Amino acid sequence: MTAADEVVRNQVTGIILAGGLARRMGGVDKGLVPINDRPMIAWVIDALRVQVADILINANRNHDKYSEFGCAVIDDGNSEFRGPLAGFARGMQAAKTPWIVVVPCDSPLICGDLVRRLHAALANEDSQIAVAHDGERLQPVFAMLHRDLFADLVEYLDGGGRKIDHWYERHGYASADFSDAIDTFSNVNAPADKQELEEKLTKHKQPTPTEDE
Repeated sequence: MTAADEVVRNQVTGIILAGGLARRMGGVDKGLVPINDRPMIAWVIDALRVQVADILINANRNHDKYSEFGCAVIDDGNSEFRGPLAGFARGMQAAKTPWIVVVPCDSPLICGDLVRRLHAALANEDSQIAVAHDGERLQPVFAMLHRDLFADLVEYLDGGGRKIDHWYERHGYASADFSDAIDTFSNVNAPADKQELEEKLTKHKQPTPTEDE
């Protein structure tokens, strides 16, 4: 990590979104689903830990289990399910750094320079929001946001707003190119996705052969 990366790291809190209903997975808590014998969220924490100053887990159930991963756990603070933006808002409220980076709990292949790329996009466009783009479409739950947006986001939610894209458009956002790192966005939305993700994870964790081998 360069000195510049360290400066950025110290200004960012990672928010792992684990508060969803996971209807397509039969309502299971996706962050706790094992992938290669480890809960998915454990892989996400490992990928994010070296990139941010602190990590918070946004979860609305199984707080005791999530607490075992050594991160503070925050819920949406509202009994009504209001989608990922509610997790964004709680993260902004709880973080001690000026910036947050949000990622989902079911994407264990997050690239090692996620934060750096998002921050570079922010700097290039002088924006308060940077969102990952996989080359074909926006990935709205992979984003960096400034905590100054908290009051506006709460107003949007209280007014019935739920769509992430619509809220982003209210402010404008920088798009960060991740077309060369699309495995970052591999996740488990249905039981059939689990085996495919396990195979990808195994491949990513294999050591690269040297020229002598």
